Amino acid sequence: MARKPSSPLAPTFMVSAPGKVIVFGEHAAVFGKPAIAAAISLRSYLLVTTLSKSQRTIKLNFKDIGLDHTWEIDTLPWDAFHRPDKKKFYYSLVDSLDAELLEAVKPHAEAVSKHLAAKQQKIHIRSATAFLYLFLSLGSPASPGFVYSLRSTIPIGAGLGSSASVCVCLSAALLLQIRTLAGPHPDQPPEEARLQVERISRWAFVGELCIHGDPSGVDNAVSAGGKAVIYQRNCAGPPSITPLHAFPKLPLLLVNTQQPRSTATQVDKVRALRNRHPLVTELILDGIGQLTTSAIELISSARMSGCEISDSLERLGTLIRINHGLLVSLGVSHPRLERIRELVDYADIGWTKLTGAGGGGCAITLFRPDAKDETMKDLERKFAAEGFLKYETTLGAHGVAVLWPAVFRDGTCGKGGEEIDQDMFENAVGVEGIEKLVGVGMHEDREGWKFWT
Repeated sequence: MARKPSSPLAPTFMVSAPGKVIVFGEHAAVFGKPAIAAAISLRSYLLVTTLSKSQRTIKLNFKDIGLDHTWEIDTLPWDAFHRPDKKKFYYSLVDSLDAELLEAVKPHAEAVSKHLAAKQQKIHIRSATAFLYLFLSLGSPASPGFVYSLRSTIPIGAGLGSSASVCVCLSAALLLQIRTLAGPHPDQPPEEARLQVERISRWAFVGELCIHGDPSGVDNAVSAGGKAVIYQRNCAGPPSITPLHAFPKLPLLLVNTQQPRSTATQVDKVRALRNRHPLVTELILDGIGQLTTSAIELISSARMSGCEISDSLERLGTLIRINHGLLVSLGVSHPRLERIRELVDYADIGWTKLTGAGGGGCAITLFRPDAKDETMKDLERKFAAEGFLKYETTLGAHGVAVLWPAVFRDGTCGKGGEEIDQDMFENAVGVEGIEKLVGVGMHEDREGWKFWT
């Protein structure tokens, strides 16, 4: 008789985490000044499907970058990760990569996407390395098979923290699978929630180490915790990353120049300027630092809510405009970034600055409260005509979220609902298709996404 297939051991579930923008302080942060990074409502989504006991494989399918690979669980280097002197537990405060463990993972990561050109394969190998390092650190040889399907609405390679968002999703999913996270639930004590977000963020940082080598830690902190953080380098020891819980949710226009840029090149450009003109450059960097401090004081005050919000937005917008001007004087803008600012200024809908390293990448605009829809539509046509990609998003968005099981239920009676399966998720078309299907904030009227807050 034909053997009946065994059932999966756990329901399909989903994890989501946001991207980020730097709102104030880029480049000055390299020289010890404070910076503010905030979460945006563009997000990565990870669907985890548990396979039956007989299927001893793990599959990583990141459709948006064309990565699709399956590994046999029993062939992975468990012995290396589970030696007494190497074993890391979920509560371990890991802040570096173990060279031996990284070497053990490499042959398995380098097996992916061999049909691709070297540059594209390198991106896939880095993603696979992060995934396998986390899976082997937090999983066990007795683990059942899984399919990890990733989709993202965050532009990749634009300085918006897409890799950190993916690492936060992987970290949270793996910690949930080994049942070391409680919640999230409405009655969860704040200190417990904070500890769990920190745990997710720390393991996501391990993934970022695999991908980038020397990340600052700010991207994973923002993606896990949401809202915003204050980042500041210290002369000795690691940088300080302080949550800015008072950061308000604000409508934001994000425009991608689609101009490739190198963070290292822009940082070197500012360092060279500082060497040639130390006095003037230091004054500019100090000015950016003071702007950031003023923004922190404004955001932390009660004026960012209630009847004073309009005046406070005006003040915050002025700080954004000045910050951009100072970054231009450092030489890190680009003609396409200036063209975006010119179009927005002409439409008079808000205050614009470059975000991140500059030299391309993205610009952000904080909307004026009275921005008109017809003006926005006209501006959108101009952006499209000149090859810019526009996203209307929210600044100060929620952090990591869980949909367990992957079902949106009718919030009024708790019955019925839409179950998200692998085919639906992987075949959703573009940003709009993903957000319509599973978007955080798109299903306010239904039971679904839960957050550690």
